[in-house]
Order: sequence, then structure tokens, then C-alpha cells
Amino acid sequence: MIEVILPVFIVIACGYIAVFKGFFSDTAIDGLMRFSQNFAIPVLLFRAISTLDLSHGFDTGLLTSYYTGSISVFTLGILGARYLFNRPLEDAVAIGFSALFANSVLLGLPIMERAYGAASLAPNYAIVSLHAPVCYFLGITTMEVIRNRGHGLRGTAIAVSRAMFRNVLTIAIALGFIMNFTGLITPAPITDAMNLIVHAALPTALFALGGVLYRYRPDGDFREVGWVCFLSLVVHPSIALFLTTQVFHLPTGLVRAAVLTASMAPGMNSYMFANMYGRARRVAATSVLVGTLASILSVTVWLAILGV
Repeated sequence: MIEVILPVFIVIACGYIAVFKGFFSDTAIDGLMRFSQNFAIPVLLFRAISTLDLSHGFDTGLLTSYYTGSISVFTLGILGARYLFNRPLEDAVAIGFSALFANSVLLGLPIMERAYGAASLAPNYAIVSLHAPVCYFLGITTMEVIRNRGHGLRGTAIAVSRAMFRNVLTIAIALGFIMNFTGLITPAPITDAMNLIVHAALPTALFALGGVLYRYRPDGDFREVGWVCFLSLVVHPSIALFLTTQVFHLPTGLVRAAVLTASMAPGMNSYMFANMYGRARRVAATSVLVGTLASILSVTVWLAILGV
């Protein structure tokens, strides 16, 4: 099983070593990350969703299974941070968000593709298309309600809307749906240009992720970090596996997509959310690093359970 996921983590390790050895500066890595997160990956998602067979990928059982797990670990993350580790409520929301936001694109897509082939990715794109909107809506709404800045319901709604529609992934996904629903076809030269960008998206993002992780070496709050990683790597995929197999009785391909995506480590958006509010940043950053390293083992176990 390890040979399926090892190339993905080797690319991440190359980025880590490149920064560690001084071959790439922080500025260069930031540039790669901005290119991948703000341009290449949005193009990848736009192209995938604009051509996605919605009747095949958007299965109610698939999405219910995955996002029931997401909401569960978000809630458990908040409750654990608050009542097990006595963190302030705002910190608890940021910690819960770290468990909520799986690295469904940078890790989920390449690992799924290597394990089961490019043809298996349609349900993954269905999950990913809702991932940023659902996670940010939950996280921002919960944080804004707790912060209670005195703006009331209208002020909270405005804050949530602004954050959602400034997110380039959300915009790319929305445009992809518009293209899909309207049946519009992009001209061949534009499609070919997008294909070139798409081919660079995931390798660049994985390399940049390694460089970014070098900055966030483990540093304290290990009980909270362990809680986040347990929820992300064990609880979320366990819920997805139970629901897909015992409740909805989904086909094998959908079970694999839901469980494998749910088993991914916390994504960089966990740190971005914590940094946006200035809460639990060290927990979020360390969870991304520790979770990514731990997922080498945990994803191997889940692949064995799912069958490759």
C-alpha cells in the first residue's frame, strides 16, 4: 500500500528539504503556493466541475456520509478543546476547524488517483466542490456568532458572505457549475491552456506544501494537536465508512472516495482560518504538519481496509 502514497509524500519532502537546505527561499515558496492555491488549483476545479457528470458524482449518500463526518469532528473538536483542554471558545472554534478542513485537494486527489486511477475522481470532485463553501460557512458562522460583535444576525450574515465570496476556490467552483448547467463549451485553445496549467497544479502545490510545512515545526499544545489528528485521521473516515456501507450501502467507488477523502490530514486552510481570527494558530499549524506526517501511516491503513 505504501507505494501508492509514497510518491505524493516524496514530492512534499522535496519541498521541505529545498527550503531546509536554502535552495528555495520563503518568498519563492510563497510564490509557488499562491500560484497553486489562487490560480492553478482553481483552474483544475473549474475544469473538473464544468465537465463533471453531475448525475453520477453528486450522490446524496456520498455527500451525506462525508459531511456528517465533517460536522461531527468539527463539533467534537470544539467540545474537546473547550472541556478537555480548557481553551477559550474562540480558540476552540479554530481547533474544531482544523479537524473539519481535510486536505481534500492537495493530498486527497493525488492519492485517490494513484490508488484507483483518474476515472475514480468524479465523486472526489463532488465532495471537493462543496468542501470550501461548507467548511468556511460552518467555521465563519460559528466564530462570528461566538464573537458576538454586536452586529446581530445581519452583521453576521454580511461577514460570512464577504469571506465566502472572496475565496477564489469558491468562485472557481461556482463558475464551473455555471458552465456545467448552461452547457457552454470553452474554445479549444483555452481548454488546451487550462490543461497545461492543470498538469502543473498538484505537483506544484505538493512541493510548495512541503516548503510551507518547514516553517511550522512542532511546538507545544500537543494534546490539542493529538486530538485534532485523531479526529481527522481516525474518527472522520470511520464515520464515513459506517454511513457509506451500513446506512446508504453505496457502491465501492463511492465508499472509497468518501472514506479516503475523509482520512486526509488537516489542510493549510486550517491555519489560514486560525490566522484570520488570530486564534489557536500554533495548534492549527502544528496539526497540519503532524497530521500530514501521521497520514503516511494512517492512509496506508485506510487503503488496506478499502482494498487497492
